[in-house]
Amino acid sequence: MTTVLIVDDQPLQRLGFRMLLESTPDTEVVGEAAQGGDAVRKAAELRPDVILMDVRMPGMDGIEATRRVVASGGRSRVLILTTFDLDEYAHAALRAGASGFLLKDAHPEELLAGIRAVAAGDAVIAPALTRRLLDAYARHLPHESSSRKAADDPRVRALTEREYEIFVAMGQGWSNSEIAERLVVAESTVKTHVGRVLAKVGARDRVQAVILAYDLGLAHPNPPD
Repeated sequence: MTTVLIVDDQPLQRLGFRMLLESTPDTEVVGEAAQGGDAVRKAAELRPDVILMDVRMPGMDGIEATRRVVASGGRSRVLILTTFDLDEYAHAALRAGASGFLLKDAHPEELLAGIRAVAAGDAVIAPALTRRLLDAYARHLPHESSSRKAADDPRVRALTEREYEIFVAMGQGWSNSEIAERLVVAESTVKTHVGRVLAKVGARDRVQAVILAYDLGLAHPNPPD
């Protein structure tokens, strides 16, 4: 059973999410919040597996709430739900520690799959948003000599040659199956390497590993073929 806290300032939106989740046997809504401050308090109190977090709310917004939830070190993972297909705050929420993004108009099965993935420790970004969100995020990074930054980073130095390849591929947004195909290895092997990469670089999930790859200059928007 996956427990969920719904955070949105629109009562009808919360009701819609609750109706969907309560009609699904493997999810349970443990609470609701209408703004970020309440979300932080209820996350600490209820310890849900997943928090469905709106971005734009009165008072404390979803970005600051996400930052505080993640900083608390609790078990809850945040899945951002946004109305906008390229929210200007998306990169800030990624850096704050969100485990994924979905649009509010996603199909019910996409939302449920996203919740399950995030609860399992994976990460999810709506397919239509993946490259655009990462490109938007990258535009906020400082332009500096990144190759030296990566080479000097102890987390990168701890990776084996194969793990480094996997890390760079993750940064380009490749799925496990795509990495397996391009590196000519079994997908199960890729999954094992991904787990080791996340542990060595200290990333909570795949999204955070991608952010680190961008920070270190190992991934770039619109990479050449």
